Amino acid sequence: MSTDPNNKNHDAKTKLVHLGRDTEDSKGFVNPPLYKGSTVLFPTVKSLSEGGYGYWYGRKGSPTYETLESSLNELEHADDTILTPSGLSAITTALLALLKTGDHLLVTDSVYQPTRNFCNTTLKGLGIDVTYYDPRIGADIENLIQKNTKIIFLESPGSQSFEIQDIPAICEKAKKANITTIIDNTWATPLYLQPLTIGVDVSIHSGTKYFIGHADAMIGTVSSNGETAEKIRQMAYSLGLCAGPDDVQLALRGLRSLGVRLEHHQKAAIELANWLEAQPEFECVLHPALPSHPDHELFKRDFKGSTGLFTAILKPADPAKVETMLNGLELFAMGWSWGGFESLALPFDPRSYRTTTSWDYKGQALRFHVGNENMDDLKADLTAGLKKL
Repeated sequence: MSTDPNNKNHDAKTKLVHLGRDTEDSKGFVNPPLYKGSTVLFPTVKSLSEGGYGYWYGRKGSPTYETLESSLNELEHADDTILTPSGLSAITTALLALLKTGDHLLVTDSVYQPTRNFCNTTLKGLGIDVTYYDPRIGADIENLIQKNTKIIFLESPGSQSFEIQDIPAICEKAKKANITTIIDNTWATPLYLQPLTIGVDVSIHSGTKYFIGHADAMIGTVSSNGETAEKIRQMAYSLGLCAGPDDVQLALRGLRSLGVRLEHHQKAAIELANWLEAQPEFECVLHPALPSHPDHELFKRDFKGSTGLFTAILKPADPAKVETMLNGLELFAMGWSWGGFESLALPFDPRSYRTTTSWDYKGQALRFHVGNENMDDLKADLTAGLKKL
């Protein structure tokens, strides 16, 4: 059975189930086969030079890679998607492909910290100038554009601080100046935001998070169109980047359930965020789907939904007691990643890596990821922890 995932009458969740699948080609099995290997053999000299099978070498792709890439092309409305070993490698590959010595790069001040580190070290070492801008700058981004500005890098919501950027306004100014826009869209996934349909040129994901969905593999994706896509794919080849086939298959597996998983993450996170807002120990909650968020109207305009990650700020408390509270939680673990089935609570302080905007909260910031546990159990775990404050 072969299903047309491009049917415009199909909902995105339906497409997720069928994208890249052809049960006739896979001998009736529901999942496409996993292709592993480095060497591709050719029966003739002519086929060797022409790539008779459509594949040349394991690092340059296989049917397994093509299945995930074509699925993401459909979801992202892109011409091409490349796969990399991690989300960070997806970001660095795109930047290296589109920048050269003497160029200028604009980056949101709320960017993922490893992205900032790459900009401040590798890119500056290559003679590329980097300026960080207020994520809420909107159309005023034009005041920061220089003659040599080549890229504007967005991340919405902002990493940890959850500002929502005015993506169309920034992209409009960028296109007038012939500047490429790149967004880290990991939080929303293509289900809840399709950046390429509202003006962005390149959409990047740490598929390690929601694409994989089970905290057991890492992968990065870069989706784009036209000449930009060709440059990024060539850079990935030049850098020798290659996602592992087992990780690619796990990402394909994760895509099948992405729709239902995100529905749960969204519902659970909003419920917990509302509950935390009502707890006297918290100063505020930073979740763009809540009416209390300063960018809530922008969020409703551009996003189709929200996911399981948000931040809550405790009122000032004894740091030792905060540490005791976090150490004593049974269901909320501490870990640097997110997007899996497990709930997480991570303390952070962004003051040391913000240069354009200020972080004025006095209390401890906690980044929550809400997993698949029972909500009453999660609330009870936090209630017991908060008593220790």
